[in-house]
Amino acid sequence: MQIVKYVFQQHGDERGRLVALEEMKDIPFEIKRVYYLYETKERVHRGFHAHRNLEQILICIHGSCDVLLDNGTEKKVISLEKPYEGLFVPNYMWHEMYNFSSDAVLMVLASEYYKEEDYIRDYEVFLKMCKKDEDDDTV
Repeated sequence: MQIVKYVFQQHGDERGRLVALEEMKDIPFEIKRVYYLYETKERVHRGFHAHRNLEQILICIHGSCDVLLDNGTEKKVISLEKPYEGLFVPNYMWHEMYNFSSDAVLMVLASEYYKEEDYIRDYEVFLKMCKKDEDDDTV
């Protein structure tokens, strides 16, 4: 599994720091939706899904959290703790976010508008879809 973690350019001086993000330049897709999670309670896990089409960049702009990525064959845990780093989550990648610090703010940049039909929320269905894709590739 290839993990893509972006390190965004930082600008700053004695007044503080700034990170600017532009679609199709710093972010590899057009940004259709932005949302963020905050005040996530201790021991709470979020996510538990994959997407058929949507791609995402996850940026923990304050605090820290862990992200489990699962492509149906391999699993990896990535820590997000720097506001100038972003984790690319491609389509057909099961993901779970957890271990949020009490001050965590996790911002998500998404390539598509919200569509419930794009979500794969059943892990067993996700695994079957991954297996089917593997079988189709070997033909």
